[in-house]
Amino acid sequence: MTPAHPALDPHAPTSPVATSPAPDRSEVRSEIHPLDRPTRAALTGPQAGIAERRGRVLRFPADVSPWLALPDEPNGQDWADLAELVGAGGEFALAATTEVVPPEGWAETFRVPGVQLVDDGVQAAYDEEAVPLGPADVPEMLDLVARTRPGPFLERTVELGGYVGVRRGGALVAMAGERLRPTGYAEISGVCTDPAYRGQGLAGRLVLAVSAGIRDRGEVPFLHTGAENTGAIRLYEQLGFRLRREVAFFGLRVPGDA
Repeated sequence: MTPAHPALDPHAPTSPVATSPAPDRSEVRSEIHPLDRPTRAALTGPQAGIAERRGRVLRFPADVSPWLALPDEPNGQDWADLAELVGAGGEFALAATTEVVPPEGWAETFRVPGVQLVDDGVQAAYDEEAVPLGPADVPEMLDLVARTRPGPFLERTVELGGYVGVRRGGALVAMAGERLRPTGYAEISGVCTDPAYRGQGLAGRLVLAVSAGIRDRGEVPFLHTGAENTGAIRLYEQLGFRLRREVAFFGLRVPGDA
């Protein structure tokens, strides 16, 4: 089947983004698998060019993604650097496989138990109905996300690349794309379908289409979802993903007024 978007470069940013210093490879210990610290592995690796950094703390630009990466054992200076990077009253999100204990006065804003799944025989395939999505589609994408709540999707999230969607009657009714890119891997994210069009297999088809683009780059697809989202987990397992590990998603607010 002819790819729906063979000329699409899913990783070229569509507008300038602040750059960071060259990645410090010594920060990622060789015995830690990239998927055990995917945010940090991405921001010190393939996505270092869009990282914002202070000391050992890294984050995506605030209008791209709320995810932030701390070192494995953050000390007082790390928390001070985080506060400076995010700003007083600022909120951010973390994905952790070990307990993270913030200093006194930092408020937890949400906590969701999650799981990570990785390609284990996914039958990746482009889809003729999948069309590339870009900055011009962001208003419709934000509207679809507001109605379906697949997870964080902000005004510039589309710049992370690889977004495709399905339109019916001109309206965007389903989409999926990419987010984290630790070395050798790419995360599928933003998977959602308009409630009126569920049950037609659109989400699965788009996951397979995004997987095809990832595979063509020689990378391995993976994804995250809520541990209680049994319907999504069942779908992903049927598509050829396997559960790899549990992960906790949680948000924190820096002390002080914004």
